Amino acid sequence: MKEEYYNVIGVMSGTSLDGVDLAHIEFSTINTIWKFKIKETATIPYNKLWLERLKIAVNFSTKALEELNQEYTILLANIINNFIEKNAIVNLDAVCSHGHTILHQPHEGITLQIGNLPDIASLTRQKVVCDFRVQDVQLGGQGAPLVPIGDQLLFSEYDYCMNLGGFSNISFNNNDERIAFDIAPVNTVLNFYANKLGLDYDDKGQIAKEGTINQELLAELNDLDFYRKSFPKSLGFEFVKETVLPIIETYKITIKDKLNTFTEHIAQQTAAALPLKKGSLLITGGGAYNQYLISRINNLLPDLKIIIPAKGILEFKEALIFALLGVLRLKNEINILKSVTGASKNHSSGTIYDF
Repeated sequence: MKEEYYNVIGVMSGTSLDGVDLAHIEFSTINTIWKFKIKETATIPYNKLWLERLKIAVNFSTKALEELNQEYTILLANIINNFIEKNAIVNLDAVCSHGHTILHQPHEGITLQIGNLPDIASLTRQKVVCDFRVQDVQLGGQGAPLVPIGDQLLFSEYDYCMNLGGFSNISFNNNDERIAFDIAPVNTVLNFYANKLGLDYDDKGQIAKEGTINQELLAELNDLDFYRKSFPKSLGFEFVKETVLPIIETYKITIKDKLNTFTEHIAQQTAAALPLKKGSLLITGGGAYNQYLISRINNLLPDLKIIIPAKGILEFKEALIFALLGVLRLKNEINILKSVTGASKNHSSGTIYDF
């Protein structure tokens, strides 16, 4: 079989609002075996104005969202152009971009990722593959998580793959089928309370570690309906804004105690999500740096080997996998699994824009 090569950039903006992740990836594939090399990477943080706009965009009117989408597409194109120029990247097959999720209500048939307008191709002068979630929702799926196909093709040596970002999600093989689902909010909540202390985030979970668990709050959080649902299931920021934060705010306890309690909640839901409490667990995403959270997960899953990879994979795994999703779409091969999202069929999703 002839070996195929692809030279692409993966672009991802997560719900934790850390910024835009970019990863220049070289893929090769032969006989359905995929290999990858992560080359240049960057995370471009949002300025204060963009950060505030993205935080409140869930409340925007339709017209305001349209304007935001246009302006964000320009912002994203500029970020991509600067990354290409700075690293002297040439001969790209495509830029594969997730965009930034503003609305995610699959039960209503709604999911909106801004930054995926056709202009992005002309502004970057690159072929762009983007908007991966919409088709899945139209096919009755959750539109999330989308990373599991990458876990299956690129990280099959691990029993479980979990990402700790704005939300946590996990994927694993179950009876020869890939299963995946969102577990719980993570940095969307932890960063919210760190922000109240004037911090971007709780470094290594040190503030949470100083707090005390409020057992009543922990029990109320663990009792939320979402955790009793079977997969496929996914979460959006609406769940945090409308359900989680209002519950936490009814408790007149310190921020340290709120952080500690919610960290324990994440750990307990993680342990509950794994059908077998042994094997190997690959953890990526910004939450992997939260040493206190990792220690609590480890404490509840003592027979599980936790692997935290090198920085390239740890911080840029989602950008890497959206790069893969884009390549699969160019090949018109399946990049979304119905066993994961609940869609009516496996499919090849994403819009391709030529400049």
